[in-house]
Amino acid sequence: MARAASAPGTRGEARLAGAERLRARLRAPGRRGALWGGGGGSGGGGLGLGRVAFRAGAMAFWAALSPSIVEYFEGEDFYRCGYCKNESGSRSNGMWAHSMTVQDYQDLIDRGWRRSGKYVYKPVMNQTCCPQYTIRCRPLQFQPSKSHKKVLKKMLKFLAKGEISRGNCEDEPMEPAMEDAVAGDFGLINKLDIQCDLKTLSDDLKESLESEEKKKGKSSKKEESNELSRSQDIEEKLGSGEPSHSVKVHTAPKPGKGADLSKPPCRKAKEIRKERKRLKLMQQNPDGELGGLQARREPSFCPPKAKSNQPKSLEDLIFESLPENASHKLEVRVVRSSPPSSQFKATFQESYQVYKRYQMVIHKDPPDKPTVSQFTRFLCNSPLEAENPPNGPDCGYGSFHQQYWLDGKIIAVGVIDILPYCVSSVYLYYDPDYSFLSLGVYSALREIAFTRQLHEKTSQLNYYYMGFYIHSCPKMKYKGQYRPSDLLCPETYVWVPIEQCLPSLENSKYCRFNQDPQAVDEGRSQEPDRLQVLYKKVVMPYGVYRKQQKDPSEEAAVLQYARLVGQACSERMLLFRS
Repeated sequence: MARAASAPGTRGEARLAGAERLRARLRAPGRRGALWGGGGGSGGGGLGLGRVAFRAGAMAFWAALSPSIVEYFEGEDFYRCGYCKNESGSRSNGMWAHSMTVQDYQDLIDRGWRRSGKYVYKPVMNQTCCPQYTIRCRPLQFQPSKSHKKVLKKMLKFLAKGEISRGNCEDEPMEPAMEDAVAGDFGLINKLDIQCDLKTLSDDLKESLESEEKKKGKSSKKEESNELSRSQDIEEKLGSGEPSHSVKVHTAPKPGKGADLSKPPCRKAKEIRKERKRLKLMQQNPDGELGGLQARREPSFCPPKAKSNQPKSLEDLIFESLPENASHKLEVRVVRSSPPSSQFKATFQESYQVYKRYQMVIHKDPPDKPTVSQFTRFLCNSPLEAENPPNGPDCGYGSFHQQYWLDGKIIAVGVIDILPYCVSSVYLYYDPDYSFLSLGVYSALREIAFTRQLHEKTSQLNYYYMGFYIHSCPKMKYKGQYRPSDLLCPETYVWVPIEQCLPSLENSKYCRFNQDPQAVDEGRSQEPDRLQVLYKKVVMPYGVYRKQQKDPSEEAAVLQYARLVGQACSERMLLFRS
């Protein structure tokens, strides 16, 4: 599901000029950092702070707020679409997220945004050739379909007996690369990738943090060691995602050569149940027919009917216990990718090799294209700040890799974000040798089950976001098969059941799903002057910042940003302006 764009596109001279301006700021003499770096002397950076005072102030500010810091780039030109391959049909707006809280990203994806590495983008829905609607599944009500059950049973047979079904693998969804999906931004992303990284920009802050760590001495090392072992315990505990209970696997009988004439003919299950019921009634009431009539009239005479033919739950199908002599062992481990945990670091190379092979075999990339830097930039780097509140999931919130280990080696990796209200699926790549296991479908079902597991402790976490649903792209319509699910209205940002949306999408690529013509975007920006701006190391409301600016295009860009992110995010996130 990942293919690098063959040639990075551009978003227009204005946006590339913005990247060049950023690069120039970084290279300017005396600039230690565009965001936090201080100039020499008491007048450095126009704040009237000495270097030491600024470091302390920056640390206190960062520790107290841990805000989202973004740099917005408005979309102007059309570029190549990664779905329909139209050379100039796609259009989106984007911003580089230096850092981002999980709550801000949750609110952004609920307004149609999505991240690719640290780049966060939002399609211009009424202008792009392939409108991309945010889709979410409701895992608490989810029941696997027949095709989903086939995939789960295929995996169980493979694990239990080593059976390989190399039949139809068309249920394996193939999604264009996120690089393709935002191809027009990649010239910009590549220029911003290193320069825009806060760790690079904030030399002063970094030095200050390092000095603080040294002051803590051995006591902090002990705490760190305890925290590391605790996080490893959590990762191991959460890794398999398996519940404590187990269900005995029912092995299929060996195939025979026909009916056994020495045995009585088979009877229908319905007839057998009727016979059993009749015998029970006769035992309770020797009067026979009269007793049976009395039993039907008097419920107390008949034991409560046991529930039969109940469909197996998703967990029953996934976590059926295997026989002791099972051919294979599958384990799923959840490891934090940003900041990278010790387990993530230890398995980085193996994980990357799976990605590289996936790119070369599935997407026909040349060997030199799926580089370590590309892999890191798009699948490991994340702007999301790790958060571990006491009422949150054991693993915390943020960005993770869900590693699928088969007999001691990684065969697939699902990249996910765990947010306050959902698990958001970012990406999947796998070893092509195991394509016959339909790992795209299998991993989605595992992620749905994982969401349900997290919900048990964190009750508000009850959705599974599958990225974008693109009705006009046949290979992307598979997401609609995970029901019940909802699509996000691109105008009012309310969720509408997909069944209500499909008839409209058959008639038009772009649709407003909210049927109320009077409904408006409730979270829209209504007070842009309250938008928070980070300008020359000072945080200020946009109303104050606006008085210092004379460029009319500056105001248009800021107001567009406010409209797209909404009032709540515009007041919490810091919009970096040069």
